[in-house]
Amino acid sequence: MQFSGNVLIIEHDQDKRQALETIFTFLGAATQTGEVEDCLSYLDSSSDQIDACILGDLDHKDTIAKVLPKYPRTAFIICDDEFIPSGKEDANYIGRLSKEPSYDELVQLLHYSQSFKTMSRLSGRTDGKRGALIKRLVGRGDAICLVRRLIEQVAPTDANVLILGESGTGKEVVARAIHDLSNRSKRPFVPVNCGAIPGELLESELFGHEKGAFTGAFASREGRFELAEGGTLFLDEIGDMPFQMQVKLLRVLQERTFTRVGSNKIINANVRVIAATHQNLETMVAENKFREDLFYRLNVFPIETPPLRERIDDIPILIQELVNRHGKEQHTTIRFTQRAMLTLMQNEWKGNVRELSNLVERLLILHPNEVVDTSDLPAKYRGDAVDNDPIAEREALLEAFTCTEDFDTVDDNFDMDLDETLTSGDPSAFGVPNKPKRKELPDLPVIRDEDEMSQAFVPRLSPEGINLKSMITDIEISMIKQALEQTNSVVAKAAETLGLRRTTLIEKMKKYGLSSQQ
Repeated sequence: MQFSGNVLIIEHDQDKRQALETIFTFLGAATQTGEVEDCLSYLDSSSDQIDACILGDLDHKDTIAKVLPKYPRTAFIICDDEFIPSGKEDANYIGRLSKEPSYDELVQLLHYSQSFKTMSRLSGRTDGKRGALIKRLVGRGDAICLVRRLIEQVAPTDANVLILGESGTGKEVVARAIHDLSNRSKRPFVPVNCGAIPGELLESELFGHEKGAFTGAFASREGRFELAEGGTLFLDEIGDMPFQMQVKLLRVLQERTFTRVGSNKIINANVRVIAATHQNLETMVAENKFREDLFYRLNVFPIETPPLRERIDDIPILIQELVNRHGKEQHTTIRFTQRAMLTLMQNEWKGNVRELSNLVERLLILHPNEVVDTSDLPAKYRGDAVDNDPIAEREALLEAFTCTEDFDTVDDNFDMDLDETLTSGDPSAFGVPNKPKRKELPDLPVIRDEDEMSQAFVPRLSPEGINLKSMITDIEISMIKQALEQTNSVVAKAAETLGLRRTTLIEKMKKYGLSSQQ
């Protein structure tokens, strides 16, 4: 993934400066550098043209601490290990560049820098929590930028917020971001899934109960409203709340007081309420399934989270971010070929970002420290990529009718110095080994007479022509069935007979609807 922004490098040491320039030029950035004083002068006059400023040794102990507050709308990536960000004053501090940066680290920091610039242009806020918002809601598209701007606008208030959007679009992430940027951030954030709690227990769950209030109430218990006192209560899937409970919730929102089940004592509720749903509440109001007065009480400030199919350009950035997050947990990483990335961008993603996250985590387990191509994707995500891509089709045919070797191990010694990476052009750059090469095919037997030739299956092309794709499919299905029959339906032996990997044969059987018993 290339970076097309402008990068200003400020570094006193000439060797380090040249090394940084080489790195960021390699990533596709337009780099500018020079003597420290010249760079600072350029920053004075053209800071709005800089997407990221790489700040290293300035030959002054206190210069870095003075530079950041002076340019609040410029994103700074620091190379000095001794620099300690001071918080709110360093809101434009994006992160620290390690001495031997990985590809993931570089791309992540540059993306955060571009997002910071976009937010600075759309909003006048410069507090220190903006960086956290950028890292939480990743993307550069207009849709996600609008969501971030709305969060910044509503967070400082106590207004009720209604978050709308399909499942998996990150509604709870938005709710937590609103809480973290609000004045209530030091108080609890309490989530409640209204659809996961039975209606008869929801009142007790929200408002608490006294001892003996109902069968099984052996002790007094605080409800979620009390637990969220001074903070934020997040009511997820509010559309699934029973109709009778909607009346009680409406009264709490109006009066800001409530009582526990089995008690007459009035308790004040200093709680901000954020609700979310994937349903169309206006339609539910029209069908008398949701109270109209509660809808308008919640819908003070609506925020709609966009589905992933409307954020196609953000998919590469999201994938890189998810690889970084899951990779840290699993201590591994993966890369995607351009063809695989384009294939993923063409998917529908009905499960949205949650589905994408699950896929990345699965691929990290299946292909650790490898380069993922279209053929490595689960069949569901390949779509028509093989049918529409002659190169992919040729590789599929080779895989079906040639002998391949199943490589189960990968060279562990894949750490590579960044300087060697930049000069060698090796595709195993930044810690990813080369994919194993296909085993050389054995010499084919020579057919020496007409009898041998007559035994070979050589179909003839008729004047009317044939459907080559259908013919190849029929041959492949026939060969798979024969292999299964010869090996008594043992898939592993059938795969060996066909010269395929076992997983490849299983995928082909799924594709053609074949079972091991056929």
